[in-house]
Formats: sequence, structure tokens, C-alpha cells
Amino acid sequence: MLKKIALLLIMVPCFYFGEAQDPWIIKSGSINPNNYYGITAANGMIGIVSSPEPFKVKEVVLAGAYDLYGRGRVSNFLRSFNLLNMYLEVDGTRMDANNISGMQQELDMRKAGFSTSFRHGEKADIQYTYYSLRHLPYTVLMEISITAKKDISITGASVMEAPDALKDVQNYYNEIDRPHVVISLLTSSAKSPTGKLLMCASNTFLFSETHGHEPRVIHEMWDNNMHLMKFSKKLKAGETYRFSIAGSSITSAHHDDPLNEAERATIFAKLEGRDRLLQFHHKAWDELWSSDITIEGDAQAQQDVHSMMYHLYSFTREGTSLSPSPMGLSGLGYNGHVFWDTELWMFPALLVLQPALAHSLIEYRFQRLDAAKRNAFSKGYKGAMFPWESAASGVEETPVWALSGPFEHHITACVGIAAWNYYCVTQDKNWLREKGYPILSATADFWASRVERKGPGQYDINNVVAADEWAENVNNNAFTNAAAISNLQYATNAAKLLGIEPDPDWTLVAANIPVLKFPDGTTKEHSTYKGEGIKQADVNLLAYPLKIVNDTIAIRRDLEYYEKRVPDAGTPAMTQAVFTTLYARLGKADKAYYWFRDSYLPNLNPPFRVIAETKGGTNPYFATGAGGILQSVLMGFGGLDISPAGLVQTPSVLPAHWKSLQIRLAGGKKTFAVKK
Repeated sequence: MLKKIALLLIMVPCFYFGEAQDPWIIKSGSINPNNYYGITAANGMIGIVSSPEPFKVKEVVLAGAYDLYGRGRVSNFLRSFNLLNMYLEVDGTRMDANNISGMQQELDMRKAGFSTSFRHGEKADIQYTYYSLRHLPYTVLMEISITAKKDISITGASVMEAPDALKDVQNYYNEIDRPHVVISLLTSSAKSPTGKLLMCASNTFLFSETHGHEPRVIHEMWDNNMHLMKFSKKLKAGETYRFSIAGSSITSAHHDDPLNEAERATIFAKLEGRDRLLQFHHKAWDELWSSDITIEGDAQAQQDVHSMMYHLYSFTREGTSLSPSPMGLSGLGYNGHVFWDTELWMFPALLVLQPALAHSLIEYRFQRLDAAKRNAFSKGYKGAMFPWESAASGVEETPVWALSGPFEHHITACVGIAAWNYYCVTQDKNWLREKGYPILSATADFWASRVERKGPGQYDINNVVAADEWAENVNNNAFTNAAAISNLQYATNAAKLLGIEPDPDWTLVAANIPVLKFPDGTTKEHSTYKGEGIKQADVNLLAYPLKIVNDTIAIRRDLEYYEKRVPDAGTPAMTQAVFTTLYARLGKADKAYYWFRDSYLPNLNPPFRVIAETKGGTNPYFATGAGGILQSVLMGFGGLDISPAGLVQTPSVLPAHWKSLQIRLAGGKKTFAVKK
């Protein structure tokens, strides 16, 4: 192991793509379309994924929009209309990768804006920035700036194209002419593959000229799936011209009248104007960044941690009942489904930093509690059994060929634990009574019916897929059993807090679920485990976050056993983050820092250091891993702990070169610090 650590520390610099540019800005001056992984600008509802092609975006993903098509006969995320695809012509030449130079792109995480700049020969310098507006859930904005080096003529066009999976596309163009404004609306609607949803999008130009002097807009219909609006203008040498495109996308999953609402939202953005739109967008992000993590002494780690926070903030939204998939709004990975990735990996970091965002995630589960009860009933159990993969309705959405659907039951305990943790951090008893306890009691009832009662200490939980998913249909899996114990105990605690008589069977069952051991005391992953390689953390989760294993000798013994059983490739990023957290809490700074680096540096993809699920993987952005790594900073190096009394701070250590770590909570109301 020591040789492995030394080797990694020597090799680590190869994982960097240049020096840390800035704590808040990720830049790239080397755009290679053949080795390019886009980065996302999102507002918790609309995600826009960048492209190496000028004036293009790779994906527009709309949260909560699912339909049955494609992979596995289960619901999938739908691609939205591409609101921001456009083209720009200079003297009749359309800008593309072959006639531009000096292309640079950057993500400003502080302002949540993605910018591209380039030159078109000796004729023009061009720059554009787009935003998924934080204060307007269904609306995006792109601002374009052209500086003429010579007298030139430009043509700018907004192109609306329907994704391939949509059908029955309808295209509309309208001009609303008022004494103070002319609004040109490029609008499309289409049905989802089964016809279940109506998806709509609309956009408009925002010109910098005063009313009456704007360019004339022309509409062109290309085919049933594509149409555009465009304008032309002449620029003098040295002149800088600016215009914007604002657009909105919404479906019948979000609104009863999505076609009209898409146009209303776009008109609202048009009449707010570019300056007010950005003012409120920046204000909303300033409020999010009032909760921050500051690392002194490691500029690259600081930028990377900000990127992880930025993505979790971008993939979630206050005031909804939506929950992120492992890839958030960065694409269609995992069909957009919701797993334990949310409750165990992303939720704790959000709960500490931004409880209002975490509320949306647990509200997602509360609103699908009845579906979980029906799922339990169908399997012969009581209470609520949450699906391994969940989407819009809360029914099981795992493709039938994956055994995790019928058997990976620990997800139910993860939901119950998240509900308890939400109460612990917020201390909101009204929420606990109205929503938390119904989740906790129903999930506890599930486990009381799920166990097989074979005598004291033998309330077995048999035939499960373990948290280590390479262990299928095993008995008494360590994490499943320990999570069930925690769920039962938390339900009992919640009942007592609320003055409700807890079901005494919960305590009986919790006391008799076994956690298996090897003869030397090492925790055994499941009843037939013999030391095989593991896909991901399982046993070590009993020390954190469950705290079922709490003796330092036992924690270290389990760590030293299982860290040797994680392969170098093919395993998800969050496992090493658990090792980081535990070693930091044990006071082992060098080991903690080794695992911190190993948890994500080998998973980074160019040019924006986006995290893939596995080392060398190509499916970014892996929000699950970001959540686990942030927990290793917050709860590992930062020593934070979620307790029944709220957030507390326990002893921890920092990496040798980190001078200090400061954790500022939402609204800047409370700060935790660790200093050398």
C-alpha cells in the first residue's frame, strides 16, 4: 500500500490540465473536439451542456421530463428543444471551426455563465455567454458581442430544431407589435415518444437598439423539425455590437398549458431586458454562494471543490419536488433516474451547505411515499419500499435485466436516514411531524416485515443486492443490515420527539439484525464473502455515515482490509471519498489526502476537469462522486457531524500543505474552521 501511495503521488501531476486558473473560473484555451467533455450551465431545471463548436450547445436537459422510450422499456429523460443553437455569418461566411482561430472557453462558477470567444481572421472578434437563469426556472439567456475590425455585414440566426425522439412537431412564428416594443417569437411544440407529454419551447431576440431602430427579423421554415428567425446588420470598423437571445422551455409535466406558458415566459424575459435578467440571476447565485468552502494553501483543490459545489447547486432547485440523477442535468446518463446516489452521496453535502436545496430532494421522496407503499405491497411486505431507480411517478424504473430493481433494498433505509438527517440539521419539528415521520415510520415498518426472524441476533435480511453491487442475491449484507438498524432506530427516536408511542417491534428488530464479522473482528461484507474485490464502499459505510462501527480500532481494521479490495479501475468515484473521510477523522492526514486525490483526479476529463464516474470514464458529470468528495471535505477534513442536536464539529486533520479550511453555511450565519 505504501508503494502504491508513493507511486500515485509521483503520477498525480499528469491528471492536471494546466495550473489552477482561478478559484471561480475554469478556462480552456485548447479546444480539441476529439477530446472534449462539455460542462453544464444549469439552474436546477434546465441544463445546457457546452460544445466545442461555435454557437452550438450539445444538450438541453429539462428536469422532471420523462417518457417511455429507448433503453430498457422504462422512462428516460427527454432532450429538450435546443433553445440556444444559432449561427452567425460575417460577410456571408458562417462561423465554424474551420474559419475561426484563438477559440477560448470558460465557466464562471461565481456567476454561473459559460463563455466562448474567438477571432474571425482580420474581420471580427466574437464572444458569447449563456446562462441558465437561476431566478427563472424555465428560461435561458445568451448574449453575443461582435467587434468589427473592418466594415462588415453580419447575419445572426436563432435555429429551433426538435430532438429526434419527439414527434408531431408544430412550428410557430409570431410578432407582437406594441407601441413600445416588437417581440418576435420563434416557437415549437412536440409530443414525447408515447404522446404522454407535450414539450414546448420559445425564444426571442433582445436587441440593444432603441425601439423603432431594431433590425428587421425574418422567419424561415426549413422543414417540419426545424425553423429559424434571423436578422442582418452592417457594422463599421471598431464598432462593437451586442444582442441577446432569451428562450424558455417547459412541458405538460410542469404546467397544464405549456405552449402558451413557454411564450409567456419568453415575453417576460424580453420585457425584463438583458440587464435586469442578469441582475437577478447574479443575485440568486450570490445567495447560493453565501454558503462556501474556502481552502487556504491548495489553489487547485479550491477550484475543484468549487466546481463540485457549483454542479450540485446547479443540478438542484429550491421549492421543487425534484431530485437529481447521478449525472444531474449534464445529459441523459442513467436515464435521469434517481438512486441512492441522491440520499447517501449528494444529499448530506447539500443539507449542510444549502438545506433549502436539500428540502427539494426529500420532498421528492415524500410525494412518492404512496408509490413506495404500493411497491412494498406488491412484494409481500408492509410499510414503504422505495424503488432502486425512480423517475416521475415513483414506481420501480430499473430495467428488468438489472437485478438491483427487485433486490437492492438498502435504498429504502437510505431514504429514511435522509429524512432523519434533514430533521437533525434543520431541527424543524413541524416538518418532522408532517413529512419526516411518515417516511421514517413507513420505512421502519418495511424492515420489520422484511427480516426473517430466526431467533435472538438472527433477524436475517436475506437475498439482497449489496451496496457493493458485485455481490448479488447475498444474505446479511453489512450495509443493508446496518442501514436497516439505523432506519429503525431513527424512526423510534422521531416518534419519541413527537410524543408518539413508537412501535416496540422496531427496537426489537433493530437489536437483532446481525452485522457479521470475520474471526479477527473485521466486518464481513455478507454471509458468503471470502475477500473478493468490491465494486464500491459497503462495509466502510458502517463507520461513516452510519456510525454503527464506532470504535477507532475497528474502523481502521475495516479500512485496511477493504481499501485493498477496490480495483484501480471500473469503480465509482465516491468509494475513495469514504476512505478520505474516515482517515481524516482518525487523524491520518497523509492517508486521507492520498484517498482524496485518488477519489477524483484520475476521473477528470478535459478541458474543464469534469468528473466521470470511473477512472478513465467518459460519462461526466458524475454528481454522485462530487457529493461524496464534498462530504470528505466537510465531514472528513472539516470534522462536521450530523447529530440529533444539529451540526457539530469533531476533531479532524488537514492535508499537510493546507493551511486552513473554512466552511460557511447558508446565509453566512455560521462558520466552521479548521486551522493548522
